[in-house]
Amino acid sequence: MIVKVCGMRDAENIRAVARLGVDMLGFICYPASSRYVPEIPSRGDVFPGVVSDGGQAFPHFTGVFVDETPERMVRLASGRLDCIQLHGQESPAMVERLRRQLTSAGMPGVTVMKALSIRDATDVDRWRDYAGLVDMFLFDTKCAEHGGSGCQFDWNLLSAYDGAIPFLLSGGIGPEDAGRIARFRHPALAGIDLNSRFETAPAVKDVILLEKFLQTLKTYEQN
Repeated sequence: MIVKVCGMRDAENIRAVARLGVDMLGFICYPASSRYVPEIPSRGDVFPGVVSDGGQAFPHFTGVFVDETPERMVRLASGRLDCIQLHGQESPAMVERLRRQLTSAGMPGVTVMKALSIRDATDVDRWRDYAGLVDMFLFDTKCAEHGGSGCQFDWNLLSAYDGAIPFLLSGGIGPEDAGRIARFRHPALAGIDLNSRFETAPAVKDVILLEKFLQTLKTYEQN
């Protein structure tokens, strides 16, 4: 199961979370967010002296954008991002334009993830608009803040998702949800996205709480 920890900012906190073996780290490039980062750090800045030997030395870096221009996303992604997460009202046409610009910039391998904010089954059905355009979905709770609300949506609504594009489950997942996640079944479930429920302050993750949660989740999965 992919584990993405979103809303990172402080280099020392990033290194501590990375040592837990998570797969993805999210950097929020949306100025209205309390977890906003004006500039995405490079791997060299965060992990000085660490050199990849061909294996995966660090988690994948994800930039989280809200209705940003493709030009700026491509510029920020260059040499720094493995994944671009679209967390606003981005249209399919805009996603197509982003894809073309990533290819033109020599970055066709950057993953494009579209977040869909869920309140009811009609929200889930919006995935069809992006079929063939994105590599992953992220299903989050619909809220005014574009994520990070700490609130959950009804996961049973995802039974309406009949696509094959993998998705991350997001929205208010907390330390007490390990067993519930382990019991949740969907053929396209690829992993989970963790954020506000594991913080001591905005953009500061509680590493001990995260570690305990991941160990509990692993125990449930093994059983």
